[in-house]
Amino acid sequence: MHHNGVEDEEKWLAAGITGLQQNAFFMHRALDSNNLKDALKYSAQMLSELRTSRLSPQKYYELYMRAFDELRKLEIFFKEETKRGCSIVELYELVQHAGNILPRLYLLCTVGSVYIKSKEAPAKDILKDLVEMCRGIQHPLRGLFLRSYLSQVSRDKLPDLGSEYEGDAETVSDAVEFVLQNFTEMNKLWVRMQHQGPAREKEKREKERSELRDLVGKNLHVLSQIEGVDLDMYRETVLTRVLEQVVNCKDEIAQCYLMDCIIQVFPDEYHLQTLETLLGAFPQLQPSVDIKTVLSRLMDRLSNYAASSAEVLPEFFQVEAFVKLSNAIGKVIEAQDDMPVIGVVTLYSSLLTFTLQVHPDRLDFVDQILGACVTKLSGKGKLEDSKSRKQVVALLSAPLQKYNDIDIALKLSNYPHVMEYLDNGTKKEMASVIIQSIMKNKTLISNSEKVEALFELIKGLIKDLEGNLQSELDEEDFHEEQNSVARLIQMLHNDDPEEMLKIICTVKKHILAGGPKRLPFTVPPLIFNALKLIRRLQNRDENVAEEDTPATPKKIFQILNQIIEALSSVPVPEVAMRLYLQCAEAADDSDLEPVAYEFFTQAYLLYEEEISDSKAQVTAIHLIIGTLQRMHVFGVENRDTLTHKATGYSAKLLKKPDQCRAVYACSHLFWVDDQDSIKDGERVLLCLKRALRIANAAQQMANATRGSGGSVTLFIEILNKYLYFFEKGVTQITVASVQSLIELITNEMQGENATPDPTADAFFASTLRFIQFQKDKGGAVGEKYEAIKV
Repeated sequence: MHHNGVEDEEKWLAAGITGLQQNAFFMHRALDSNNLKDALKYSAQMLSELRTSRLSPQKYYELYMRAFDELRKLEIFFKEETKRGCSIVELYELVQHAGNILPRLYLLCTVGSVYIKSKEAPAKDILKDLVEMCRGIQHPLRGLFLRSYLSQVSRDKLPDLGSEYEGDAETVSDAVEFVLQNFTEMNKLWVRMQHQGPAREKEKREKERSELRDLVGKNLHVLSQIEGVDLDMYRETVLTRVLEQVVNCKDEIAQCYLMDCIIQVFPDEYHLQTLETLLGAFPQLQPSVDIKTVLSRLMDRLSNYAASSAEVLPEFFQVEAFVKLSNAIGKVIEAQDDMPVIGVVTLYSSLLTFTLQVHPDRLDFVDQILGACVTKLSGKGKLEDSKSRKQVVALLSAPLQKYNDIDIALKLSNYPHVMEYLDNGTKKEMASVIIQSIMKNKTLISNSEKVEALFELIKGLIKDLEGNLQSELDEEDFHEEQNSVARLIQMLHNDDPEEMLKIICTVKKHILAGGPKRLPFTVPPLIFNALKLIRRLQNRDENVAEEDTPATPKKIFQILNQIIEALSSVPVPEVAMRLYLQCAEAADDSDLEPVAYEFFTQAYLLYEEEISDSKAQVTAIHLIIGTLQRMHVFGVENRDTLTHKATGYSAKLLKKPDQCRAVYACSHLFWVDDQDSIKDGERVLLCLKRALRIANAAQQMANATRGSGGSVTLFIEILNKYLYFFEKGVTQITVASVQSLIELITNEMQGENATPDPTADAFFASTLRFIQFQKDKGGAVGEKYEAIKV
């Protein structure tokens, strides 16, 4: 059925074009032979094709454009006729004898255009005559195109200021009156289209009307181009009359389009000066009009105007733009009870953008907008609609982008209340935006109240929210989120130790409530931030009595112990052990032996009870040995206990090479350069001999299992340790012991079961080169090495 309708329409259009072209052909013949009578006769017949009611607006437009092209040629002919002595007044009378009203009016407009140009009568009189006579066509489609033609031919002939058609003092008023009258009539015709035809075709009619809207809107564009329309005339005549028409037509499509047109075509400064009048029209529009979009566009235009130059800002203050816009939004939302949440948030979002541009110093305005938004959202629960959530994120992000300072957002009391309406996923998104802002601007959060407020805002990232199943989140995304929280913790700082301690306690409270999965990410940065504070306290004036200040290393270490203990629930023993060792080292620098010993004890317990993987054990034992070697605070008894434990752990590692390396590393625990109390050559030698025995056992094992000797790398490593302690002056390491080890390695490498090992060969050769280099140095060092034969 519909298909046939389209086919029929094509046929009717083709027939219309054919009729038009045939009559145009005869009209051209008449024009060529200067036959005015025939030219008018055929042009009227040609224009009769526009009387059809069978075409859709789109097809009718095709036909109209062909007629329009022919009328331009006719207009040129009329101009030439007047030059040849034909009276334009007579011609104006003559075309009025055309038999049919539509062709007659098209011809009248065409001659009228020439009549104005001739200046034989005032432009205003001819225009008034034409606009009145066009009332004769009341069919919406035909009337719209006829008046569009009138607008087209007259736009460059309006009696405007500075125009060649300028008349008396009232000239601009006449031009404005003509355009306004044509606009009003066109709008009435356009609105009437909505009420023609059966109800079932409502959608089709709305689509057709939408295609025609620019014909009506062009009038407003013409108005905006009239030079003589100053602010006073715009305020008193143009805007009042246009708004009156918009409100009175009571048509949703027309109101929405025309309000948008007004905002787009007239200058920003006019909008600003007539804000009250313009805003007053909004509550009078039909409830179905998409006011939020139109009003948002107005605010966006005003925001851009404010951004264009600082010089225009006083105008905004003078007209109290913020108050007017804020009140208007309140009224619009009140008038439209069923306005969806997205509409409410969009309006407040645009108002916020406007405020940040015009009143960046008025935080009370910003908070007022957020408060109004909270009021409108109350009782709505969490936002279900993704577009609304996106808009709220935009609303909350705007102050961050404007001020580049989270401090400002933290001063806004309603900021967290707006966030409450977001679902858990969007809260996390918003928390990420906040953290990115802090990182980008390197903002230091410097007191515990702000930290408390900030962590309340980003709680979506630091703890599981109700109904938020962790499994839903991709592991990689989770890691990225937690790493961003870790970076944030590093940005918290205050030079005052007491305040910094409060910050640490606030963060501790939040992260310990965040659930075990987050702790491995959030605990380490907090520990290191606290250790930074301890280092600062170590450098502080020693005379400050510890009892008087709450921030003492001892008190901070107690807090650190509690924080690391929380990691046991995860469990991540390797991370916890590293942190205990870091704290032990800091306690060593603070001369707190009992504290350092306690941290070491905790590290040892973790090693014994939790770390079972052989690779992890190797890494852990080397960390323990390295940290213990750097400790200065321990008395003989405590150090012996810890050292004995470390050597015991080393000998119990699973693989022989690992055992060997850990045992020879322990030798450093008995000889520390800058501590005279720790220089025990006997025990150094004991460790190295023990390492040799283990290396030997490893060699035999390789022999037994593979039938060939294992690598001699372990022996070469031990030789290097011998040389290290030999050079340090450990008397127990003699030339003979070094010599015998060199010979042992040489024999092993040349033995029958030796496995070729280029790496070991290079390592050994390099070691021998070092000995030779030391010999060649001469002096005390050369003398020392002289006896070693290589």
